Amino acid sequence: MEKTFVPLLKVREVAEYLGVPVQTLYDWRMRHRGPKAVKVGRHLRYRREDVEAWLDDQTAA
Repeated sequence: MEKTFVPLLKVREVAEYLGVPVQTLYDWRMRHRGPKAVKVGRHLRYRREDVEAWLDDQTAA
């Protein structure tokens, strides 16, 4: 079974989607809050499903 390629989201894209400043995502990461992110080299990226899961958790709380 072949995996479908799903591009990772950039910090700016996630910030725009969530309606928060980019710096907020970096602050959340330092405080172990916010959506789970992955490091790709020196770049921070997000999987769309991780952002959606985090958002669902926030809605349920």
